[in-house]
Amino acid sequence: MSRERATSARLSGTRPAGTQDEAAASRQVRDMFSRIAPRYDLLNHLLSLRFDVMWRKRLARRFAPILARPESRVLDVCCGTGDLALALANARVTSSASEPAPLVGADFAQPMLARAREKAARRGDRRRLEFVEADALSLPFADGAFDLVATAFGFRNLANYAAGLAEFRRILAPGGSLAVLEFAEPRRALFRNLFSFYFHRVLPAVGAAVSGNSQAYSYLPESVARFPAPRELAELMERSGFGGVAFESWTAGIVTLHTARASV
Repeated sequence: MSRERATSARLSGTRPAGTQDEAAASRQVRDMFSRIAPRYDLLNHLLSLRFDVMWRKRLARRFAPILARPESRVLDVCCGTGDLALALANARVTSSASEPAPLVGADFAQPMLARAREKAARRGDRRRLEFVEADALSLPFADGAFDLVATAFGFRNLANYAAGLAEFRRILAPGGSLAVLEFAEPRRALFRNLFSFYFHRVLPAVGAAVSGNSQAYSYLPESVARFPAPRELAELMERSGFGGVAFESWTAGIVTLHTARASV
């Protein structure tokens, strides 16, 4: 495959093994995450050594100025079991007497949403969090509905990355912010080799043993390997009409935070 074709394939969207088009890819991803929902949180924390908790909190802190405004409208898209939504909700606690606008989490896997709602209820966050079943490529929100759209480890699973960015751009208010936190492959050779061994050998074996689903945890490293490099995704964001596009690597390059603004 030529370099141009390889880049085009990475930029198109996820393609789990055996899928040939966007509809099949989307359906398989939804079914996969629905099946692993009961063990999803346990495995996230176990396999990341709880770095995933730190990464979400760090993202929330980055957008503290937006979250500190009670009227800010915030969406966690591809929210899964709601960990980023909860981190964002915790970060938006202010001394203001005004009741903050509800923070919304959206996902297309109903079993994930059920656990998100349970967690919010246990923590007393039910009133300030709303969870809705929705596909990230066709969100049920009005144009310009949000001041911040954020996603953690969900964008990679979209069947069409350009369409996802266009939808995020549509629902962001002029000047609104986008945050995409995703896995990446480290650049330094030694750490990349260690990471590759863990990600391709250890993680799938442990994930399959604990969740009972080998497909989901072999899909994870495959999807990361196929995902656009940070600079490629940044360029796609710019072509999708976003301004102020930037990215930064965290934790030796394991994850990358992409940020952008909707043009005014």
